[in-house]
Amino acid sequence: MTTGIQTAAYVFASILFILSLGGLSSIESSKRGVLYGILGMLVAIIATVFGEKAEGHVYIVVAIASSSVVGILLAKRVKMEAMPQLVAMLHSFVGLAAVLVGIGSYLDPETKTLINAEQSIHLTEVFIGVFIGAVTFTGSIVAWGKLEGKIMSKSLLFKGRHALNISLAIICIVLGVLFVRAADVYGINYLIVMTAIAGLIGFLLVMSIGGADMPVVVSMLNSYSGWAASAAGFMLGNDLLIITGALVGSSGAILSIIMCKAMNRSFISVILGGFGTVAVSSGTSTIEGEVTALNHEEVAELLKDAKSVVIVPGYGMAVAKAQYPIYEMVKELQKAGLMVRFAIHPVAGRLPGHMNVLLAEANVPYDIVMEMDEINDDMPSTDVVMVVGANDIVNPGAEDDPSSPIYGMPVIKAWKAEKVIIMKRSMSAGYAGVENPLFYKPNAEMLYGDAKDSIERILGFLRSK
Repeated sequence: MTTGIQTAAYVFASILFILSLGGLSSIESSKRGVLYGILGMLVAIIATVFGEKAEGHVYIVVAIASSSVVGILLAKRVKMEAMPQLVAMLHSFVGLAAVLVGIGSYLDPETKTLINAEQSIHLTEVFIGVFIGAVTFTGSIVAWGKLEGKIMSKSLLFKGRHALNISLAIICIVLGVLFVRAADVYGINYLIVMTAIAGLIGFLLVMSIGGADMPVVVSMLNSYSGWAASAAGFMLGNDLLIITGALVGSSGAILSIIMCKAMNRSFISVILGGFGTVAVSSGTSTIEGEVTALNHEEVAELLKDAKSVVIVPGYGMAVAKAQYPIYEMVKELQKAGLMVRFAIHPVAGRLPGHMNVLLAEANVPYDIVMEMDEINDDMPSTDVVMVVGANDIVNPGAEDDPSSPIYGMPVIKAWKAEKVIIMKRSMSAGYAGVENPLFYKPNAEMLYGDAKDSIERILGFLRSK
């Protein structure tokens, strides 16, 4: 493949990637966006593998084939509720790739032939790429551990953590200067030491972020992985990798900013690893009231007598795979003349758009799926709100308890409805580890048990009426 054809293929792939991002901006066009992305990546791989500078085609093809098989098998085995963990792990692979590409580029004999400004620029690219890659790698591993429950979800807070992070960053800058100026024998040592320190920075940054804020962390790590890929593109001299990385990095950063705004958080605090840690305690306000519970038949009676129902899905719905019977229940209620809608919080679940994907998977019409800002004003006129496996996103402490770690985070105001039914397996706290005063409200009732089983039993009572 000539250089001209490869360049044209890269331009075509870049256009497809841009169209892919555009398609992913809405649920209706998301499938088309995914197809554009797949086609763009296929074109990019073919153009790169069969380009003029590529060598060792047999090894490359074997590597691509074997890794594709592993990827397909993993994707088929991963459950929908574990998708955030998979995304975090994939981000770590991008970070590790940037580190390996950087070290390999530095050890490449052609790098030794560079002189003066050209050498300094390339070594700077190597150093920055390895730094971003190391931070992304360890940060993504910690994010995976928190999402998987292997690492505590609470923030790791200690005095002087910001001073420590700043000090480590300054050390990396100093090492960067020494690396660019170093003789060949010392350069690799500076690079390796910096990689270890950058990995520690990534670990500390994500460990200091609370579990309730992990969706934003995953989005931010997505941005980091994009910049790491772009840095790898500079090191390899691959224009398409630079463009693709920049698209992923910028879109991930924009998404993080939007989510931070939705959660009333500071974008800068995400980057500095102090996100969600501004509260003075873990929530010490005394909760008044009594927790009461209903059975499935009583819930069915409440729904039958209602005129408007809002369903608030959360991570518990994903775990129970309850989206399918929920939609069957929705159709049954709609047949009876009820207005039924879904209320989606921007960070419901553990991944941006997690609930939207689950509902789309169950063929729930888009026009009854409402965002938090669209539905909150209607809560006072709603007869019944069903909270299915959600906790932190309907916690009134976010509005009226300054001691709560989630204070200031916009939430779905379910408690303003006439009746609230909270479906949970137990009274355990949410992912943020904060007790929910909603459970004790006089208009709130608990329905204990598996969400899928509970919905199916409610549906049975509705159909028997």
